[in-house]
Amino acid sequence: MSEQQVEADPAQEHHEGGFRPIETLARDNSVGGPHYGEFIEQVRTLMDHVRLADPSDELALEAIDTLKALNAKLGAAVGAEWDAPAWHRTDLPARGNITLPPFLVDKVSREGVHARITFRTFHLGGNGAAHGGHIALGFDDLLGMTAAVHTRAVTRTAFLHVDYRSITPLNTELTVHGWVEKWEGRKVFVRATLHDGDRLCAEAHGLFLLLKQGQQ
Repeated sequence: MSEQQVEADPAQEHHEGGFRPIETLARDNSVGGPHYGEFIEQVRTLMDHVRLADPSDELALEAIDTLKALNAKLGAAVGAEWDAPAWHRTDLPARGNITLPPFLVDKVSREGVHARITFRTFHLGGNGAAHGGHIALGFDDLLGMTAAVHTRAVTRTAFLHVDYRSITPLNTELTVHGWVEKWEGRKVFVRATLHDGDRLCAEAHGLFLLLKQGQQ
């Protein structure tokens, strides 16, 4: 088990509800350097390979040694949560966040978010289809963005309901659309659809809550 701790920024005056002020997010695509995107792509490719790999013991031992050396180097480069490039790199799929299925935003406004998302080999559930949990994860992040853009405030997911209507294919660019259905006080009701061409793969609805001052 990793002993790496995720550190928050100690400068609490720069937070709203335990988060960075929304105005400071995604404002600097230079963090991480000019090769950060290729770095993330290579990590994603590694994840894809590991998902289906059946290495010989010799290869496994070689890979372990390589990964130990790489982890030691990367460990020295780990900083605070708020300084991570993934918070800012809107020029990269999923803002450079490898925990998310990669998506590219085409249009974002108070009327909603339109994006393209691709579930890779790493996201395999079974029989060539994307895992339902990864689909829900994609909805959650994009609907959080939808709620934040609409309200200009930070929100947390209260609930998310996903209906899986048909198979969601891997390694295929899909379209996703999220929008705010209703906003009542702290409650933001959202909806989204996921399509492969004209075919509906999944749809979601949920409730996001605006955070109170100082609430995490």
